[in-house]
Amino acid sequence: MTKVMDRRGFMSAVGLLVGAAGVPASAARQAGERAFVRRDGMRLMIGDEVYRFAGANMWYAAYLGADAPYGDRARLARELDTLAAMGVTNLRILASAEEGPLHNSIKPGFRTATTINQTLLAGLDYALSEMAKRNIRAVLYLTNFWEWSGGMMTYLSYVNGGAFINANDPAHPWPAFANFNAQFYGNARAKAMYDDWIRTVVSRTNSVTGKPYTADPTIMAWQLSNEPRPAGDAAHAHLDQFYGWVRDSAKLIKSLDANHLVCTGSEGLKGALEQPGIVLAEHGIPEIDYLTAHIWPNNWDWVKQTDLTNTYKRGETLTQNYIAKHVGFARQLDKPLIIEEFGYPRDAGSNDPKVATTFKDRFYKLIYAAALRDMQAGGPIAGTNFWAWNGEARAQHADYRFRDGDGQYMGDPPHEPQGWYGIFTGDTTVRLVADHAKAIARLPKTR
Repeated sequence: MTKVMDRRGFMSAVGLLVGAAGVPASAARQAGERAFVRRDGMRLMIGDEVYRFAGANMWYAAYLGADAPYGDRARLARELDTLAAMGVTNLRILASAEEGPLHNSIKPGFRTATTINQTLLAGLDYALSEMAKRNIRAVLYLTNFWEWSGGMMTYLSYVNGGAFINANDPAHPWPAFANFNAQFYGNARAKAMYDDWIRTVVSRTNSVTGKPYTADPTIMAWQLSNEPRPAGDAAHAHLDQFYGWVRDSAKLIKSLDANHLVCTGSEGLKGALEQPGIVLAEHGIPEIDYLTAHIWPNNWDWVKQTDLTNTYKRGETLTQNYIAKHVGFARQLDKPLIIEEFGYPRDAGSNDPKVATTFKDRFYKLIYAAALRDMQAGGPIAGTNFWAWNGEARAQHADYRFRDGDGQYMGDPPHEPQGWYGIFTGDTTVRLVADHAKAIARLPKTR
C-alpha cells in the first residue's frame, strides 16, 4: 500500500523535491510580461530559448475557477500551487463543453444549443489568471470527440432533430459511436455552431485581467478538439471532410489570433485508423503547428490491468514503438511533438488512492526517459502532459462513479471510474513528475 500523507506532509515533501530540482520554491510568484510560445522547425521557442516542459492534464480548471456552487477557487489555488511546486509548467484544460442529451456529459456545460454559460467562461478567465501568477501555460481544447464533455455528438444533436448515440451503448457497439460522430465534419450547420464557439472564446477578453486572450502569453496553444478521429473504421471515413475541418478550423483560429499556436489534439496513429498517411496529412496542414500523441496501453489492450505483472512488458515494447513512430512523423514534417496524454492504472486496476502505483510508476519512467533522450538528442519532443491530475479530490461514492452534482472533480472525467488513471496527492508518481521537471530544467536552453 502507498502511504497517504496529509496535506502539510505532502507539501513539505514537494518542497524538498523543488529545492533539489532548482525549481522556484514560490508557487505564487508573479510571471510578469512573458513572450508567446512560437514554433521554429522542430522546436518550440520562447524568444531565443528552447521551450520544453513537464505538464499535466487538468480538464476541470475552469469549473474550479467558476464563482458558482460547482466552483472552488480555494481548491484551484491549492492544486496550482502543488503542481507549480512539482515543476509543472503546462496544463491542458477544457475550454468548451456542449450541454445536451448524452448520459455521461459533464454539467453544466459552457454552452447549450441557444445559450452561453458566462459564469463558466469567467471560471476559465479566473483559472488562466491564476496560472499566469505561477508561470504555467495553457493548451485550450475547443470541443471533444468523446461524450464526456458533450462534443461533436452534441453539436450534431443540436442540428439533426435531437438524434444521438451514447458511447458504450450495448445497442450500438463500437464503432457505431465514432462513425456517427464523424458526420460532424461534413455537417455545415454543426460546424457553423462550432466556428461560432471558436470566435467566442478566441476573441474573448479576460474578465479578471482585462487582457484579450489573443494578447495573453499564458495561452500556449489552441486545440481543435480532444482526440478528433476521422471515423471509427475506414468504411465510414470521409477523409476530405475531415482534412477540410482541420484546415478550415485552424485557418479560422489563425485569422483571429496571430500570436498563438494551433494543434489538432489527435491521439496519433490510434486516432488515424492506424494509418501513417492520415497522421502526416492532418498534421502537415500548414496552420497546424505541432503534432500530438496519446498513449493508453490499458485502453488499447496492450496490457491487462488485472494482470499487469504478466502483460506490462508487452505494453512497454508497444509504447516504445509508438513513441518512435511519432518521433519519425514529426521529423518528416519538421514539427515539434508533444506526448500530451498518457495514462496507466493503479496496481490491479484499483481506483483506491491507498493502493500502490508500482506499474504506473514504471510506465511513467518509460515515457519520461524516452522524452528526455529525444530532447537531449535535439529531437522533436518538446513536452509531456500526463493524464491527469486528481490532486486532493477523492471519489464521493463507494462505487467510484461520478454523479451529476458531484464537486470533487478529478482528472478521470465523469464517464470513467473516479481514480482510474489520475495522480493523487500522496502518490509516489508525484516524485517522478518532479524529477522529470528537474531533468528538463537542466537541459540547455539554446538550440
